[in-house]
Amino acid sequence: MACSLKTGLSLFGSCEGILDTTNKGSSIGALQVTALTPKEFLGKSLDVSNQIGMNHWNVKPPRPISINAQASICISKAQRWWEKTLKPNMVEIHSAKELKDSLLNAGDRLVIIDFYSPGCGGCRALHPKICQLADSNPDAIFLKVNYEELKAMCHALRIHVLPFFRFYRGAEGKVCSFSCTNATIKKFKDALGRYGTDRCSLGPAKGLDESELLALASIGQLSRNELSMDYPVKNGFEEFVLSGLDLSDNNLGLKESTELLMA
Repeated sequence: MACSLKTGLSLFGSCEGILDTTNKGSSIGALQVTALTPKEFLGKSLDVSNQIGMNHWNVKPPRPISINAQASICISKAQRWWEKTLKPNMVEIHSAKELKDSLLNAGDRLVIIDFYSPGCGGCRALHPKICQLADSNPDAIFLKVNYEELKAMCHALRIHVLPFFRFYRGAEGKVCSFSCTNATIKKFKDALGRYGTDRCSLGPAKGLDESELLALASIGQLSRNELSMDYPVKNGFEEFVLSGLDLSDNNLGLKESTELLMA
C-alpha cells in the first residue's frame, strides 16, 4: 500500500550489515544474516560454523528514515471501494463540462447524480445498495461525482453534505434532491419509483439550472462562449453568459442580475 501522511517523522535504529556471499542466508532477529563460504572474508579464512556474530558485520551507525507526509492517503487499487461493482449505467464524472454534457445528452432518461467522497463512511456503506438499484434500473443513468476531485464544482452547486443525490428528468430538469443513508434508503427508492416511470418527452433535456451554470462559468469551470451555444437565449441568459459579471458568490438570482446588467 502506498501511503503519504501530512507531517514528516523520523525513525531511528536502522542497521545495515554487508556480507559478500553466494550461499543461502538465514535471519537472526531483525537482521538478515548470510552464511559465509569457507573462503576468505577481509583476506582471512573463517570457520562460519562457529563464528556468526557481529564481529563479521560491517555495521553502519543508525540513520534516520524520513517519511514525507501529505494531506491525503493514497489508497491501493484493491481498496478503492467506489470503483467496485459498478454497473454499465454508472459513469464517473471528471469535470463540470462532462456533467453538463451528460445531462444535456440524456434526453428523457432519468439521471441521478451521486455526490460522494472516498473518505465518507456513509457513502461507502451506501455504495453497494446504489449499485444494486442501478442494476435493477438499467434505463436510468447514474453519474458519480467525487467531491474531493471536483470540490470547486461541488461548492458552486451548493453541495454541503454527503452522500447527496440529485434527480434530473428531461425537460423538467432537476426534479428532486436529498441526502440519504442506509437507514433512509426508502427515500431513494421512492424517488426512483416516482421519476423513473415511462413518459412522453416534453422537449430537450434542461440539465443544470441557469444560476448554477453561471456560477460554474464565473469560476472558470465552464466556458461562457460554450454556454451561449448550448442554451437558448432566455431572460437575458445570453447577456449573462457573455458578460464579465462575477457570480461566484451566487447571491444574485437570474432576474436581479439581469436587471443590473441591463441598467
